[in-house]
Amino acid sequence: MSHTITVRIPKELAAWLEQVAAKTGVPQGKIARDQIERAKAGSPRQSFMRLAGSVRGPRDLSSRKGFARS
Repeated sequence: MSHTITVRIPKELAAWLEQVAAKTGVPQGKIARDQIERAKAGSPRQSFMRLAGSVRGPRDLSSRKGFARS
């Protein structure tokens, strides 16, 4: 390993990490590295884009009656 970082995590996350490490026999650092790698390999798209196309209605919502400026 060529770089060391310090990360502060909430007690609940620390407890989960400790539990998973004890259950699997994998060091906590390896679990953290694996999760960072998974995040890195994830889709570069922004998470809100999963909602694209799910809204029904006119393309230009300002064309709805009652919302136009006079």
